[in-house]
Amino acid sequence: MPSFDVISEVDLHQLTNAVDQASRIVGNRFDFKGVDASFERDGRTVVMAAEAEFQVTQMEDMLRSALIKCDIDPGAMDCGDMQTTGKVVRQTVILRHGLDSAQCRSIVKQIKDAKLKVQAQVQDEQVRVTGKKRDDLQQVMALLRKEDFGAPLQFTNFRD
Repeated sequence: MPSFDVISEVDLHQLTNAVDQASRIVGNRFDFKGVDASFERDGRTVVMAAEAEFQVTQMEDMLRSALIKCDIDPGAMDCGDMQTTGKVVRQTVILRHGLDSAQCRSIVKQIKDAKLKVQAQVQDEQVRVTGKKRDDLQQVMALLRKEDFGAPLQFTNFRD
């Protein structure tokens, strides 16, 4: 029986590339000359540090555009509050990984409300959708792409 998985993941290698790209942009921008601004990545957490709040806001936009270029949905970004310590303003950005149980339940509910001939079940941080026809599964994918579940969705492990 054909099936696929609905997941929400961030590729760490692409995240590293995006952070490096954003760091290069900061180093080359004229308005950041002589400014102590940096990106630090640890796992799925990126810390942006600069001398003023508006610079951190600009750095967030740079990071967002670098994520888009590296095929990471910026909807996975969870930006924290700006913290000022002395002359440095910091902001922590966490990239969400996996679907929580509430998101999984809402995905399953959305699929069941569509009354398609498929079954959806929650498996840890993902949802497995199975059906008899490939067309039904493609309809489910189209349905889920239209909706907003608070996390970017990817469809993997498509088996025919």
